[in-house]
Amino acid sequence: MHLAPDFPDDAAMRQLMQLLHEEIGLPERKTLRLSTAINFDLGCDGADARHLLQTLEEQFVIDFVDFDSYRYFQPEGYDVFLKRRAKGRGDKVPLTIGMLYRAIKDQRWDTQALEGL
Repeated sequence: MHLAPDFPDDAAMRQLMQLLHEEIGLPERKTLRLSTAINFDLGCDGADARHLLQTLEEQFVIDFVDFDSYRYFQPEGYDVFLKRRAKGRGDKVPLTIGMLYRAIKDQRWDTQALEGL
């Protein structure tokens, strides 16, 4: 895996990268940046995304107070109730490594602040 020159090198980022490698796999030949989207660039979705977020919450004690998975991920399978709740949410938003890193550092998911990065 190649990391961009300005990529943070601290314990939190190393732990995050290890978790991403274990949960969704990281490309060997692609340069990873804070702007790399785990949903678009790394293909994380469905059950993988749900498991990754649960593990993040447990390992890093992140309060996902206003996290809305439908902003970033497609619902898994077909469920009429999920479809109804997701209606009108439009296109998905990139969920970046930088956003996850910041949430880990803040121990809180603040959608407005994180999407403004």
